[in-house]
Order: sequence, then structure tokens, then C-alpha cells
Amino acid sequence: MKIYIGSDHVGYEFKEKLKKYLSELNLGYEIEDKGAFQYDKDDDYPDFIRPVAEAVAGNSESRGIILGGSGQGEAMCANRVSGARTAEFYGEAVAKEAIDISGQKSADSFEIIKLAVLHNHANILSLGVRFLSEDQIKFAIELFLSTKFSTDERHIRRVKKLG
Repeated sequence: MKIYIGSDHVGYEFKEKLKKYLSELNLGYEIEDKGAFQYDKDDDYPDFIRPVAEAVAGNSESRGIILGGSGQGEAMCANRVSGARTAEFYGEAVAKEAIDISGQKSADSFEIIKLAVLHNHANILSLGVRFLSEDQIKFAIELFLSTKFSTDERHIRRVKKLG
């Protein structure tokens, strides 16, 4: 699987660590960095996020990982590209109030990642580095990369409607 990765200055340092971490997993991932290629506090996230989204949208066997301070602008940018389906992950901050489909409080904040891929065929994961620890980011990425899209007709039908 090819993984495209991108970040602005806020996530730059972690992006560099993440490339090494993904290589060390020895799972055969081919990683392509779309930038930033150096720290520049005045850079603009769309310059690095849009190329990730375009690459993922053009390669159905790939995934994308985008990093930013909140991950919000990055997700908005990526989702403007047809074929890019970006899920954003915040971790515990959001999960404390999450309710699962049976109406029960959900204690597993990572479930949202699994469901985004399984039901919505998310192909890009947006991470807000100001809200997550390094271990949470690593676990989130591993879960994202290991989850497969459901082949249920209802999920396929819905994703097709996204465009």
C-alpha cells in the first residue's frame, strides 16, 4: 500500500518521526511525503494537503495521513478533492461525550476511525497534533491502515453518492 503524507509547520516535526515509524513497522508500506519539506512557520497547509488528497484520489489502493494543529482546515482542504474521503480524529476530547449506535456512551475513542473506514471508505486520516499524544497518533494510524472498507451494498451505495 502506498501512503501519502503531508503537514504544515505545526505537524512538520511529527511528520518526520512518523515516516521513520511507518518504515520501521516493516509492513511493506511505500511512503511518499508531499511536504512540508522544512519548517517554515509562515507556510500554508493547503500547499501540502491538497497534493496528498489528489494523490490518494488518483490511486484507489493508497491512503493518506495529514497532520495539522487541529486537523480541521486540513480535513476541509482534502475533502474538496473529488474522491478524497477524509476522517478527522481528536481522541479522548471528543469521545467522552460520544454515544454509540445502541444509545450507550462509547468509551473507545478510536472506534470512530474504524467506522469511518468500514462504513464511509475514508481514505485519508486527518490528525490534530495539538490534541493527541504521540502514542495516540501511532495507534490511530495503525488502526486506520489495518481497517478495510465494508463490502455491504448499502455502504458502497452511499460512498458512490459522495462523488
